[in-house]
Amino acid sequence: MIILKTSHEIAKMREANRILAKLFEHLQPLIQPGITTAELDSEAELFIRSMCAVPAFKGYRGFPSTLCTSVNEEVVHGIPGTRKLVSGDIISIDVGALLQGFYSDAARTFPVGTVSENALRLMDTTEKALAAGIQQAYPGNRLSDISYAIQQVVESQGFNVVRDFVGHGIGKGLHEDPQIPNFGKKGTGAVLEEGMTFAIEPMVNEGTWKVKVLADGWTAVSFDGSLSAHFENSIAITKDGPVILSAV
Repeated sequence: MIILKTSHEIAKMREANRILAKLFEHLQPLIQPGITTAELDSEAELFIRSMCAVPAFKGYRGFPSTLCTSVNEEVVHGIPGTRKLVSGDIISIDVGALLQGFYSDAARTFPVGTVSENALRLMDTTEKALAAGIQQAYPGNRLSDISYAIQQVVESQGFNVVRDFVGHGIGKGLHEDPQIPNFGKKGTGAVLEEGMTFAIEPMVNEGTWKVKVLADGWTAVSFDGSLSAHFENSIAITKDGPVILSAV
């Protein structure tokens, strides 16, 4: 069941998501060669708690950290640790916060130092695919219109959308109905309505769409070892169209 939110509830979700937008601004200059993913995680937890919020991922289904830090071929759910970033890496940071009973969720992929042209193109395509999906989030459209728009942008550039992980509803729960795949046939699925709130999150691989999960039980990597990028925003559907909640 898709839970519709009131304007008051959406305003609370906006507050929770604005924390993440500010966090990304805070972390970006720190994402340099030599920093460890654990150091980024510690900085993020301090920042979120300083905003009177709680890291949403830490302890969620047993996940040990504030951030998911996924480097290069890591798609999602990378666990922060002693790994030092080096020039040429790309790192996806996925993070959530809980504030006043409502969840936020967002992700960005950052270059580390000087990266390849193809890495830049992968990140740019993924971000554009997210924007295209969000632009379909109007009342009266269908859920799969979001999915279809994302897939078209990604595949037009020769990349592939990951199919094992999807976007989702969000609100008082971190993961609510519906699931939002990043691929599909337009004109199908639930009719979009004012008050729906979604976390839309294309995960895009340079090579095959297939993934595998490592022995830690969390970290998903591209099956062929190719680069992967991830962008995510939480949005609300209003009578005038989509509003990005996870923006400054």
